[in-house]
Amino acid sequence: MPDQKLQTKSGRGGGKQGGEDARGRGRGRGRKNEERAPREFEQKILDLARVTRVTAGGKRMSFRCALIIGDKKGRVGLGVAKGADVQIAIEKAYKQAKKDVLVVPIVDQTLPHPITVKLGSAMIILKPAPSGTGLKSGGAMRMVLEFAGVPNAVSKIINSSNKINIAQATLEAIRRLQMA
Repeated sequence: MPDQKLQTKSGRGGGKQGGEDARGRGRGRGRKNEERAPREFEQKILDLARVTRVTAGGKRMSFRCALIIGDKKGRVGLGVAKGADVQIAIEKAYKQAKKDVLVVPIVDQTLPHPITVKLGSAMIILKPAPSGTGLKSGGAMRMVLEFAGVPNAVSKIINSSNKINIAQATLEAIRRLQMA
């Protein structure tokens, strides 16, 4: 009787088959031993918020993710997306950010010229800095410039504390920069 399978109360075979693990719980997702392919861009969450939509049936909660991506070699993007849970929101924001990647013009390890941008109530000033200065900026603007790979710059945020608006204004400033 070596050919017969062991029978359990349910009538199913009790031996390990298919892709069952030691606990007999089926195949799983198969990600344990596989390595993920490295992503083209580094990413960092700028803002993660739980948002609520009020409907006739009650409140519906979702998550909003603002994500900065960049290769630190002159390309940067911003994505803002909502999802039913945090992971879905992050994935959607990453896909959106990849669609709108900007190339940053860098001259002598800094920006080509000073620029002022107003977007919504956020107003920002970006100025070139001599080599060795580093990034003299804070908050969302610093994150965008770091992921863009700008080594030296001076910046100022005026009139706003909204991270998403500041990041969008910074990207608009980068978009408007022209090679001299």
